[in-house]
Parts: sequence; C-alpha cells; structure tokens
Amino acid sequence: MNKYLYTLLTGLLIASCGGSDSSGGSSTDDVEPTPSPTAAILVFPEDNTECNTGEIVNEQESRVTFVWNASENTDSYELSLTNLNTNNTITPTVRDTELRLTLLRGVPYEWSVTSKSDFSNEEATSSTFRFFNEGFGIENYAPFPAEVISPENGINLMNNTSEVNLIWEASDLDEDIVSFEVLFGNENPPVDVVSETNDSFLNNVNVSSGNTYYWRIITKDTQSNSSISPIFEFKVL
Repeated sequence: MNKYLYTLLTGLLIASCGGSDSSGGSSTDDVEPTPSPTAAILVFPEDNTECNTGEIVNEQESRVTFVWNASENTDSYELSLTNLNTNNTITPTVRDTELRLTLLRGVPYEWSVTSKSDFSNEEATSSTFRFFNEGFGIENYAPFPAEVISPENGINLMNNTSEVNLIWEASDLDEDIVSFEVLFGNENPPVDVVSETNDSFLNNVNVSSGNTYYWRIITKDTQSNSSISPIFEFKVL
C-alpha cells in the first residue's frame, strides 16, 4: 500500500471513531431540570374534628385510614403523625395516597404529608391537620395543646429587647376553653406560673440579654379537662 493511500485511510478511520463536532454534539446545558414535587392536599381525617369512622379494634385502639390528594412530580409520600399527648412521631413512607394505621382511642393527633421525588432532592410539605381519634365513652374532649405564634419557637431576639408579648392559639372540639396557665422562665422545662388568663396572649413579659427563655401553655376547659403544650423557647442576644 502506498504512503498516500495509507494516510488517507488512517484519516478516515480517525474521523469515523471521533466524537461529533461542537456544532452537532449534545450539551448538558440543554438538559431540563427535574421538576420539583408539589404539596399534597390532605383529605381525611379533617382538621379540628373527631375521627369517628375508623375500625374499632378494642377499647384502646382503632384503625384509621389517612387520605390525601396526589401531588405533581411525586413518587412517594412521607406521612408524619404525632401523638399530641406524648409528642411521639412516626414517619412511614408510601407510594400510594392513603395509609391505614392503628391509633390509640381518645387521643389527639397531628398529621401532615411530605411529597418526594425519586429524581430530585426537593420536597414539599402539606398543611398540618389536627384531630381527635374517637374514644370509648368520651362525652367531652380535652382541648388541643396550644400552638405558638410569637415569639417563634427557636428565634433569636435582638439584644435591646427588654419585653416580649407571648402569643399562642388553641382549639377545642367542644369550644369550651375557659383559661390558659402560662409557665415561663429560664428553666427547661419551665415551672413558674406567671399568669392565668382568659386571653391567648400575655403582654409585656420582662426579658434580658444573654438569656434563653422557655415557656408552655396549659389549656383548660369547663369540664376540668386540660392539655399542656410542647415547650417553646427563644433567646435574647
């Protein structure tokens, strides 16, 4: 084979094995980002209601089916369920839009759903619903534990803060809340009762820089039922 023909064949071979040129090749810049999941809409158990459609197992337990609407760009759902009496939380994951669980009867619960994708680290969390699982022979329900509004839990306040307004909210299926007992101080858990009030706020509470404060609310109703909130905290820098 003469030198000219060898050189020509070699060039053709290299060209056929090489990648495409810059004008025709693909680029990672053309890849569309994976769409993020959207938040699911909760259906059942409904918010601030008594769940009385579960299957009764015994006097202590019943089975409740949690239902939510499918969300976009979602492959799985993580259900977060908290027993509001104990603050214990479970987080089972399913690929369906419902999940049946065995719950204690006569107990308040809180639940939400987080939408997840197999192709993205982004997540979306639904709103949070509270409900009472129907109890055996209960005629009047205890209030739901109070929820913090202000100061936000875990917040750092500016170092020139000398007073704060404590604000919370609470609800009761029987709508018979009569008072709130406010525990506040530097101890965790707080033990000092600083007020008993009919309002869902306590204004002009003295604080000072360099301290962390803890507070919680005991909610009482007309039937002498009560609930105690989680411990809320904030720090004054």
